[in-house]
Amino acid sequence: METVSRFFQPPAGHFFLFGPRGTGKSTWLRQAFPAALWLDLLSSEHMRRFSAHPERLREVCREVPVGGTVVLDEVQRIPDLLSIVHQLIEDPHIQVRFVLTGSSSRKLKRSGVDLLAGRAILERMHPFMASELGSEFDLHKALELGLLPLVVKAREPAATLRSYASLYLQEEVKAEGLVRNLGDFSRFLEAISFSQASLLNLAEVARECEVNRKTVEGYVDILEDLLLSFRLPVFTRRAKRQLVAHPKFFYFDTGVFRSLRPTGPLDSAAEMGGAALETLVAQHLRAWNDLSGSRHSLSYWRTRSGSEVDFIVYGPAGFWAIEVKHSQNVHSKDLRPLQAFQEDYPEAQCLLLYRGELARQQAGIRILPVDAFLRSLQPDSPLTVQTTKWRSR
Repeated sequence: METVSRFFQPPAGHFFLFGPRGTGKSTWLRQAFPAALWLDLLSSEHMRRFSAHPERLREVCREVPVGGTVVLDEVQRIPDLLSIVHQLIEDPHIQVRFVLTGSSSRKLKRSGVDLLAGRAILERMHPFMASELGSEFDLHKALELGLLPLVVKAREPAATLRSYASLYLQEEVKAEGLVRNLGDFSRFLEAISFSQASLLNLAEVARECEVNRKTVEGYVDILEDLLLSFRLPVFTRRAKRQLVAHPKFFYFDTGVFRSLRPTGPLDSAAEMGGAALETLVAQHLRAWNDLSGSRHSLSYWRTRSGSEVDFIVYGPAGFWAIEVKHSQNVHSKDLRPLQAFQEDYPEAQCLLLYRGELARQQAGIRILPVDAFLRSLQPDSPLTVQTTKWRSR
C-alpha cells in the first residue's frame, strides 16, 4: 500500500500528539518534520541519558537553529523532561517548536505533570478513517482487522494484530509495573471484551475474571490511560425519561477488539459482527470529532425500559442521533428507538446506518448504507451524506 495521507493538521506552535501504539504518530511526524531533531525515548541510549540528567535537554536544544523543531517521542517514559521543556518554552534565547508524542498518560498523571500549563495544544492521532484510505478501504476487512496503520500496512495483518495486545502487555503494562498480577490482567482483557459496545457492569466483569471490583476499576483506568479503550456516557440533557447510569465500553479499534474477544461454538456471527460494526462507527466518530476540533460531545441514550440509540452527537454544528444495524434490511421495529428519541428531542437529526446498499428516508429518519457513511466522513463535514454515487460492498 502507498503512503496514506492523513487528515491531521499540526498546530502552529508547540503540541502534544497522543495516540495508541500503531496509529502512525512517528511515521506522520517524520514526514511532516523531516529536519526535526528527533529524540526517541524508546531508545535505550536516550532513555539512560535523559533519565539520569533531564537538564541535558537544554544543551541539546541550544544547537537547534531558531525556528527549528524538537520531537520528544514517547515523552511519558521520562515525565521529568516536561519541566525542562516548560522552562525552554519560556526562554527567549531558545526559539524552537516542541512536539511531544505519547502512547500513555499513566506516568504523566502519576507524576502530577500539568502538560506544560496549556502552553502546548493536546492533539490525538486515531486509526485510519475510511476516507483517508479512499479506494483502499474495504468494509469487510475493516470489520475483521480494524484500521490501525500498523496492521493495515503490515505484510501479515492478522499476525500483527494478534501480537498487538502482547506488545502492550510486555512493553507498557509489565515494563512499568502497572499491575501486580499479569495473569489477572490478561484474563481481564478477555473478560471485558464481552462488554464491547455494551453497558459496562464492573461487578460482572470482576466475577468473570475472578478478581474484586476495585481491581477491575483500576484495570479499566489502565486501559484508558494506555489509550486502548474509552467509555461512552449516557446523554442526559433535558431528560424526559428514566435513563440508565452505566456507560458503554469500547476498545478503541475494531481489530483490537476482535483479537482479544475469545470465540467458541456459542458465539454467533451476528453478535460479533454487530459489536464490531458499532465499534467501527464509534472510532470514526471520535476521529471526526477530534480532527474537527473536538466541538461535540459523544454519548449514547438508553432508557430504563430498554430503548437505546447507539450514538448521540451534540454540539454547535449539529445534533444527531445515530443507530447502527448489522443487517442488510431495515424493518419498522428497527426505527422505534430513534422515533422514541425523536419524540423527546425533535431538534435532532436521526440516522440509521445499515449494511444494505440503498439510501432512503422513512418516518423522518434517514437510512444510510454504513459503507457510504464511513467513506464520506471527513473533518468538518456534516454527519449526513448524499449516497447516490456509492455502492456498498
